[in-house]
Amino acid sequence: MPEASTPRAVEAVAALDVGGTKTTAALVTRQGQVVDRATAPTPGRAGASAVLDTAAGLVDRLRARSAGTSVRALGVGSAGVIDRTTGRVLSATDVLTGWAGTDLRGRLRELLGLPVAVVNDVHAHALGEARHGAAAGCETVLFVAVGTGVGASFVVGGTVLVGAHSAAGHAGHQPSRHAGSLPCTCGRRGHLEAIASGPGLVDEYARRTGRPVEDLRAVAALAEGGDEAAGEVVRLGGTAVGSAVGGLVNMLDPDVVVIGGGVTGLGEPWWRALRAAVTRETLPGLDAVPVLASALGADAPLLGAASLAWETLS
Repeated sequence: MPEASTPRAVEAVAALDVGGTKTTAALVTRQGQVVDRATAPTPGRAGASAVLDTAAGLVDRLRARSAGTSVRALGVGSAGVIDRTTGRVLSATDVLTGWAGTDLRGRLRELLGLPVAVVNDVHAHALGEARHGAAAGCETVLFVAVGTGVGASFVVGGTVLVGAHSAAGHAGHQPSRHAGSLPCTCGRRGHLEAIASGPGLVDEYARRTGRPVEDLRAVAALAEGGDEAAGEVVRLGGTAVGSAVGGLVNMLDPDVVVIGGGVTGLGEPWWRALRAAVTRETLPGLDAVPVLASALGADAPLLGAASLAWETLS
């Protein structure tokens, strides 16, 4: 009787998406298939060591319950400005206490014993869409994320352009005529993020009506229910983002624009306003650049980070 063959272990890399609210880990094949995932709240106020322990613990949990999978490397998409050569956090907001200065690559390599690649979370999201999602097969991709903040990334030939100081992509901190003199989270005034981000739209509704609301979902529900001020705020948010995207299209001439982030959930009125503003701003010949919704959602940064992890092994 022939001897039974031993099943071959599935090869995968681990991926981490470290955000201010939650941290997600996944095991991802070379083809971009998510084998398993786990999520935990990010202990952002407890300091960098607590955040890293949580992240490493998620990867260890996946390893433990995927005994037939060989995990070969780790890719990380993280909040903050990430040094492109060292994997260290150069700067970050106070949502993650003590995050600036953290040696992400070195600390996670010590905790998990794996080769580690680190990139900013928006850049990871862009890579995911460029390599596996809405922009797969395109040479040049402009990705814009609109959520708690507004970020962007430009991908050329499958590689993110991170800039000379690793800080490229702060689309939310460009001037916007729609923001007027509103204060921005960076300490300046009149930036896109002040009017187009989720918190910016919540604040704008309160300014217009004198009625504070809890979050963006409340604004969306009011708009859907026919509240005129809420509808105006939703359209304003789309217009502000679209104007900025049109300007970026004029400068970069991408094959495609992909928009992601939680604010995109405001629905068709927001999208119509955004696309109309893009068309108004773009130069002749560029008004046909497709503006697409993210196809991968929350998996995009995981797949982008995983693709970098695979590159550490080549």
